[in-house]
Amino acid sequence: MTTRTFYDRISGAYDLLADAGERACRDQGLSALKVSPGERVLEVGFGTGHALASLALAAGPSGYACGIDLSPGMMAVARRTVAGAGIHTIGLALDDARSLCFRTASFDAVFMSFTLELFAIVDMPVVLGEIDRVLRPAGRLVVVAMAEGEPATAVADIYRYLIDTFPILSTVGRST
Repeated sequence: MTTRTFYDRISGAYDLLADAGERACRDQGLSALKVSPGERVLEVGFGTGHALASLALAAGPSGYACGIDLSPGMMAVARRTVAGAGIHTIGLALDDARSLCFRTASFDAVFMSFTLELFAIVDMPVVLGEIDRVLRPAGRLVVVAMAEGEPATAVADIYRYLIDTFPILSTVGRST
């Protein structure tokens, strides 16, 4: 099973599986990014669209929020999320973070939440290099991620269980 297929299959239940545990950390990351009205913001790995909706609201009608994800299933859920919030300044794209489809220096800020750690270690510098490329000078990046050695939490326990049970999760980006 490919990564895309896995996330397509769990997209409808993802919020039940992960959102409650991820929300507090994601919200801290969104707060740290400090998106201002009029800014252009990218989310890498938008999942079900909750953070992307928040980014679009912060950027306001004069700004723009765009998200990329690997999964068409997640895109369908994210479309419902942002439509339900009444937000129209959002773009969603299926894209590979290792080779972003955006022009150089096109975003003021980039956000990733529980996404970077899913890439193979050798791909992480490539993803971060692409993010650096699409960020404007003095642009901001916030990455919300779990780290080895952190105190155990329910979210970390669930995440480790999912990685052990579904090894495809530890190879996001390798196969599509």
